[in-house]
Amino acid sequence: MAADADAPAGEISDSPTAKELSAELKPSPERLVPLDGESSPTVREPAISDNAEAAVTPASDPGDGKEEQTTPEKLRMSPVRLATVVGLIAVLGLSGMVGWLGFRTYQLRQQQAQRELFLQVGRQGAVNLTTIDWQNVNRDVQRILDSATGSFYDDFSKRSQPFIDVVKKVHSKSVGTVTEAGLESVSLNEARVLVAVSVKTSNLGEEDQSPRAWRMRIDVQKVRDGAKVSNVLFVPA
Repeated sequence: MAADADAPAGEISDSPTAKELSAELKPSPERLVPLDGESSPTVREPAISDNAEAAVTPASDPGDGKEEQTTPEKLRMSPVRLATVVGLIAVLGLSGMVGWLGFRTYQLRQQQAQRELFLQVGRQGAVNLTTIDWQNVNRDVQRILDSATGSFYDDFSKRSQPFIDVVKKVHSKSVGTVTEAGLESVSLNEARVLVAVSVKTSNLGEEDQSPRAWRMRIDVQKVRDGAKVSNVLFVPA
């Protein structure tokens, strides 16, 4: 103690106290060095809150996954629906084909009916021209005019009265019978009919004459209420 008392005042104040030495010698947790065989001290990292993690993690687009899953389902068609569509297409195709065949059949029937009409009018025209009775000549001539049209009607109507006078004068009587007839040509509104007629004629002084074979080329034209004779040509047998 005498030595301490002899020391200068400034040196005493600068010397470390016992507490300061104790604190200096006390090991700090941060400075601990692991001994051999011991594990290193665990250092806990600062915890990240859920909100912070959610803020850091980018939000995924819910629409992307859903679109990838639903798109194949939209493109994929169920067997029942596929069968329904195929059946509907087949029914529509069959209906169209049946309709077309029906229309075509109707057209063919119309054409056939028109051909038969032309042929019938040509046959009847030949009969009208070759069947004349002097006792009913006015009626017979009117029947010819009723079945005529066009230039043939005009020509025959002009010559009808002289023809009537000649028939009455000679007491002419003729009966025509069609032996053969056929269509020579056919178009949309007219046809040419070739007719073979056997005509038996009688008049004053010649009661029993032999039948004569005539051939006529008769043009038939379609009119509003049917068809009529538009021209007549006599063809040599």
